[in-house]
Amino acid sequence: GIEAPVGPLLDAHGTGRRRITLHVRASDGGPQAGFMAARSHALVPIDHCPITEAALHRAPEIARRVSRPLGGGGGKPLDVQVTATAGGLDVDIRGHGPASDRARQALVLIAGELDLARLSLHGEVLIVRRPPEIPAGRSRLVPPSGGFLQATQEGEATLARLVVEGVGKAKRVVDLFSGAGAFSLALAEAHTVHAVEGEDGALKALDRAFRETGGLRTVTTERRDLFRRPLLAPELDRYDAVVFDPPRAGAEAQSARIAESKVPVVVGVSCDAGSFARDAALLVHGGYRLETVTPVDQFRHSPHVEIVGVFKRPGKKR
Repeated sequence: GIEAPVGPLLDAHGTGRRRITLHVRASDGGPQAGFMAARSHALVPIDHCPITEAALHRAPEIARRVSRPLGGGGGKPLDVQVTATAGGLDVDIRGHGPASDRARQALVLIAGELDLARLSLHGEVLIVRRPPEIPAGRSRLVPPSGGFLQATQEGEATLARLVVEGVGKAKRVVDLFSGAGAFSLALAEAHTVHAVEGEDGALKALDRAFRETGGLRTVTTERRDLFRRPLLAPELDRYDAVVFDPPRAGAEAQSARIAESKVPVVVGVSCDAGSFARDAALLVHGGYRLETVTPVDQFRHSPHVEIVGVFKRPGKKR
């Protein structure tokens, strides 16, 4: 029920998806790696995924190799996340639980044989051979193992550009659900930024990238569970603009508090049209006007779409 102009779809596939999560299961011929069939627990083995960056084409073989010291997906099914970074491939294994010293030593040797940048088990780093850096504007970001990333590099750059354009001339910006700070670092080129996020590792990655990049405005960080403890209107009123990019479930509690605030500009980013519409309705009912909606396609061959919406309070300028 919200009237808003929807812009043309922006293609942000770029060179392909930079992250793939493969499921590994045991079979008579050894471990198999692939995706789950739609609405099923049946594994579809693959030799490569053609819509990923070329560096990820060997991800299924990597997944099979790193699974062997952990039982090859036999005792417990494994999920292996492989990310293409400037330093090489970053691999995080999930689903096994604690591993023996022997298995961990074997994984370290395999990381060398496969020339991986970093190898982790449930987010615990086993070895770093090269920093798995991700470009974020002028900054070089090393996200925590398994930490959130936009699907494609082009997608992240497009979203960051739209966010920066959306906040306009705002001096002080609060970046909610900031993750490791791809938007914060882009905003810091011309704005003072306060990044709020629940994951400590993501905030540490952001702080390090900020300190290692010269010429940025101030970026401060705050660890806070925005689902349980959203920023309240008096806290939000210190800023000239709010940016929020929540998980797929959206930011219902935080959106309700933003709707009570006097912040003149709000930029919302979402990967789910349903939760975005719900949160947008809260802001509109609170007096905001949804001025632009830009869909961004970084999920080629899927129905998913990223959305950037710019909200403004009529008559509020800073």
